[in-house]
Amino acid sequence: MTTLYEGAYAKVNLTLDVLGKRPDGYHDLKSVMQTVSIRDDIEIDIDTGKPWCLHCDKEGIPCDERNLAWKAARVYLDTVGKDPDGLEIRITKRIPSEAGLGGGSADAAAVLRALNRHYGAPLSIAALAELGGLVGSDVPFCVIGGTAVVEGRGEKLRKLPNMPDCVFVICKPEFSASTPALYAKLDEQPIGKHPEHQLMETAILRGDLAEIARNLYNVFDPVVTADHLELNYIKSIFNSYGSIGQQMTGSGSAVFSIVPEFEYAAVICGMLKENYPQVFIAKPVFF
Repeated sequence: MTTLYEGAYAKVNLTLDVLGKRPDGYHDLKSVMQTVSIRDDIEIDIDTGKPWCLHCDKEGIPCDERNLAWKAARVYLDTVGKDPDGLEIRITKRIPSEAGLGGGSADAAAVLRALNRHYGAPLSIAALAELGGLVGSDVPFCVIGGTAVVEGRGEKLRKLPNMPDCVFVICKPEFSASTPALYAKLDEQPIGKHPEHQLMETAILRGDLAEIARNLYNVFDPVVTADHLELNYIKSIFNSYGSIGQQMTGSGSAVFSIVPEFEYAAVICGMLKENYPQVFIAKPVFF
């Protein structure tokens, strides 16, 4: 038996736009994404001599073929023509679920990277990311990590230079937002404001953290905030204690802020922890 280890890193959306509904029922998106240091840990036992199984230390996570990590293992092994004698996946969960942080996608990407390394890297990172698109929309980005422009359903990727060093504070409130319901709302009403992706790219190319923070925008943010005004409270705490930019990530409900120094992040965490147990300090991660 061989045991593989891999970190599964969360993501935030610096920009996120919904461009329209596709004939296949999905939506075309455009986003600048960034990997951050909140991580799950993945362990995979190969050749266990037993039926496939998956374990997670957090309740409420599916531990069967519904889990994206399981799906990723199946897709990868079928693609490369490998059939191990039993497989066990263990997930130590730290990324909050239903937060817009891509936890399930990160787990799937970690499985793809670990298995590919184990079998001698028969697939390039680009091919591995393309394979990830069969598992979930955010999986391709989670495979490559770092800073990137993501388009289509998530399958079109373009790497950007690393964003400048900074500190993220990420707060996950108790509620979760329904992604299908949010898409339905956006389909019903015109989007009043769109992110300035080109300005964000230019800011990243220049290494201008203040300009990056000024151009944060997510079209889901005002829709979710309209129904959950506590997001405004969280943002006001961020803004009052040193944040230079803040917004929701993905379809929510986690909100993140960019702060230039750890000391500001520590103060913000102290202010939020009493009401919001799931508050994290994170750094940008580059693969």
